[in-house]
This record gives sequence, structure tokens and C-alpha cells, in this order.
Amino acid sequence: MGKAIHEIAKQRGHEVVLIIDLENAADLTPENISKADVVIEFTTPHTAFANVSWCLQQGVPVVCGSTGWLQQLEEAKQTAKHNDTGLIVASNFSVGVNIFFEVNKRLAQLMRSHTDYGVQLTEVHHTQKKDAPSGTAITLAEQILEALPSKKKWVNHPSSDESELSILSERIDPAPGTHLVKYSSAIDDIEIIHTAHNRTGFALGAVLAAEFLIGKTGFFGMKEVLNL
Repeated sequence: MGKAIHEIAKQRGHEVVLIIDLENAADLTPENISKADVVIEFTTPHTAFANVSWCLQQGVPVVCGSTGWLQQLEEAKQTAKHNDTGLIVASNFSVGVNIFFEVNKRLAQLMRSHTDYGVQLTEVHHTQKKDAPSGTAITLAEQILEALPSKKKWVNHPSSDESELSILSERIDPAPGTHLVKYSSAIDDIEIIHTAHNRTGFALGAVLAAEFLIGKTGFFGMKEVLNL
């Protein structure tokens, strides 16, 4: 993702002033970060919150695409507010996926009264992906839970409990990302699916988010970035 974001940023006329990875973590200093107008953070569930918090404390707005740390999101929002800067966090920055989110919400609302349909999610990613289910799948699941009173929680395994929404996670190479939502009845199936062909869409969305965030304070999502 870092390489893809770097390339898209350059294509769109931006200067990348600092790249931090495991080999040069010591370069993440107040002096160096002050050269940046915005930070794009894609790391791991275990390091994201510390990275985001530190950058916000320096007064630099942050676009974060790391997943698996959102139990600390409210604290990050408060840090952004306290330091009068901006924060965008999204489970997926792809323009297509964010349109897919809106389709998923609408379909779930339509299915609310059709209780003869069961629903299940499947997500497929490359074997290097560190979290399961994906943040995108969790977002899709939470949208469905909000719309369907019969579903009380999501689980990351097959379930015969009608109050549980199953998310099935598969790790196969190469697979940038596929998300499938399927409603099934004895009569028919209804499916919506998003399949990424590469990482360009994710990288472009992250750079669009960074462009959007310049000069803004507060917390935003891709819905605001893409005016959905």
C-alpha cells in the first residue's frame, strides 16, 4: 500500500517528504513531521493508534487506513480535537468500495421485512493480510446489523444461530480483496459483490482523503470525502 500511495501521490503532483517503515522509525521526529501537510498511516493493528496519536499531537492531520484498533478511535478523535487538527479513518479507501457500502446499506434496509432470507458475508484477501475479518467486512456487517433487528452480532465463522451474522474469511494469493454479501431463501438468492483488481483504488482513495483533509479540523469519513 505504501508504494502504491507514493506513486499515486507523485502522479497527482504531491511531494512525499517522509516515508517511515521498520528500518527508519527513528526518523519520525517533530522536526521531520513538521515538513508534512498531512500524514497517511497504513501500518498494523498493534502500532496504528500510537502512530496516529503521536502525529495528531504534533498538530499534523492524519489519514489512517489501518484496521483492528478502532476500540481506541474515540480517544484518537479527542486527540485530534484537542490539537485542533483533522482525522480521517476508514476501513477501506476505495471509491468503489465506499459506493458498495451505500448499496449494502440500502439492500439491508429493503430486506428488513423479508425474514425468509438468511444473510452471510464472505471476504477473500491475500495471505499477508494480518487481520480477519477485514475491516471492510466488519463495516458491511455492522451496516447489516443496524438494519436487521433479527441479527444481534457478527461472528467470524459459519453459524446456524439466526441471531448471528456469519463472516467467512478466506486467505488466498493473489487476492487484493473481494467482498460478497449474499441473501438466500428457498426460492432465490440475492448477491452483491465488490472485487478489487489491484491496490490502485485503495491508494487513490487515501490520497483523495489527504487532499480533502488539508486545512480542516475534526473527524471525517470517506462519505464526506466522496460526497456520498
